[in-house]
Amino acid sequence: MNGTLASVELLVKGIIAGLGSNNADIAVCAPYVYLPCVAALVKGTQLALGSQNIADKPSGAYTGEISAAMLKELNCQYALVGHSERRTYYGDTNESVAARFCQAQEQNIIPVLCVGETLEQREQEQTFEVINEQLEAVINLAGITAFNAAVIAYEPVWAIGTGKTASDEQAQEVHHYIRQYIAVKDKDIADKIQILYGGSAKPDNAKGLFAMPDIDGGLIGGASLDAESFLKIYHSI
Repeated sequence: MNGTLASVELLVKGIIAGLGSNNADIAVCAPYVYLPCVAALVKGTQLALGSQNIADKPSGAYTGEISAAMLKELNCQYALVGHSERRTYYGDTNESVAARFCQAQEQNIIPVLCVGETLEQREQEQTFEVINEQLEAVINLAGITAFNAAVIAYEPVWAIGTGKTASDEQAQEVHHYIRQYIAVKDKDIADKIQILYGGSAKPDNAKGLFAMPDIDGGLIGGASLDAESFLKIYHSI
């Protein structure tokens, strides 16, 4: 929940201008009210458009919600589902996240499924148990083949805005675990799926993180609010 119309336009134009010849996938997930503006700006560029959330129902009397069909009309290609802030502040459950995941795919929008543990859960050595539950809820509802058209983002909640940081090796350990969890069910999907790191990646730590074998990119938060900083991370891939 950052920005103004003017700052959003400046940011998106700055990102587009700095993309260069890097052909890595890149998307910007804008606040709902700025999606039409950003859709117009990214049209014809390699910068894709995403939303920060998506409703868990297709339509109906759900005041304030935005459906997958509405987002599709604005040419959204991606939608975040289960972001740690949605889970923490707005009560998104594993079940409602799974429903949002399915709603996105109903409209051929690629869900970016966010998973991760809190500091308390990590200290109690529950990291893998928590991630199991988050992944399994989606697999139970959508099936493993749904991950052919999805992205996973690992968010170590304990390393976001807390002053604590996850080392490259700590991040890799969980990314590897996620890939192996998927591989048990479908190795081909596990080999192909993009698993992003979403734990306060910045220009000064991105290169080391992206060098890890199971980290395929980043879900960038605060560092994405400045085009120059975001592009430095992008060009680290």
